Amino acid sequence: MNFNLFAAEEQAIEQARSLGERLNAVAPECAADFEAVIEAFQRSTREQRRLVRVSDRLQAQLGAVNQELERRRQEAEIALARLREAQEAMLQAEKLASLGALVAGVAHEINTPVGIAVSCASHLSDATDRLKRANEGGGLSRGDFARYLATASDTTGLILDNCQRAAQLIAGFKQVAVDRASAERRRVNLGAYIQETLVSLQPKLRPVGHGVSVSCPADLELDSHPGVLSQILANLVMNALTHAFTEGQPGSMTILVETPDADTVRLTFADNGRGMTEEHRARVFEPFFTTRRGQGGSGLGLHIVHNLVVGALKGSIAVDSAVDRGTAFTLLFPRVTPPDEPRGGERTQPT
Repeated sequence: MNFNLFAAEEQAIEQARSLGERLNAVAPECAADFEAVIEAFQRSTREQRRLVRVSDRLQAQLGAVNQELERRRQEAEIALARLREAQEAMLQAEKLASLGALVAGVAHEINTPVGIAVSCASHLSDATDRLKRANEGGGLSRGDFARYLATASDTTGLILDNCQRAAQLIAGFKQVAVDRASAERRRVNLGAYIQETLVSLQPKLRPVGHGVSVSCPADLELDSHPGVLSQILANLVMNALTHAFTEGQPGSMTILVETPDADTVRLTFADNGRGMTEEHRARVFEPFFTTRRGQGGSGLGLHIVHNLVVGALKGSIAVDSAVDRGTAFTLLFPRVTPPDEPRGGERTQPT
């Protein structure tokens, strides 16, 4: 720091000392007091110099702090961007895992009607071969032909019914799979869509005998993201299977859908399992929190559910649970999902 700003003070002190020498000659009784004034002025000047040095030092420190803060801010932004990328990667991985479970579930469900149709077709083929041989041998009677017609009528009816059932399962699978992969917005009947989603979970539910009952208004339609709803329901069911029930013991789950008003949907997913302590309930939506580390729990399922409800559905989710009293998750979300509002304040139009 340039101390030339104190040049005037230094010049004033020199002039005062010169004046003090003349004053000592003409009025020695005033010289001591005048010298005290000069000393006071010098102390004031020294204090000002010290304050300037302190100010310079503080400014230098402040500059360094600002540089450090800017560096930390940039590091935080980079870390946040990486975290968002990691979250997106986890969501994509969860989607792929859910699609894998969906494929396995639908394949399991389709296996039954297709198997019945194949058995019926084989039975009809055998009956046709017998009828053909009887006809070629000249031993075909009216009774044989009547029995064949009855068999053909029954088997073709079973084949048609089971092929239609398989076609319905495939159609539902295709729509749910597209929804899961794209999370596109469209209108959907909520009750029917819940049933389609539960199809994919049957291989997980059936071995032990877990049951899921659904109560939903038959005419309730949403203008929303059905793939997100499917993901949420699948995660809630799998969370219950992992945490709520004692291994090997069947349990029951309920999905209750209500409309508190014309624009709001309340979906409650409840189980009759072991429930949670208050400590666990308070942390249930935290990422990576799980009571089953290394035993099938990743700690991401309910965290993803929370993010999807709040983010994609523009709703809220709450949990109510107590030990040995089961657990209930209550979702509140608009029947028509509001469009996302991008940065800058412009609102997008609904698709």
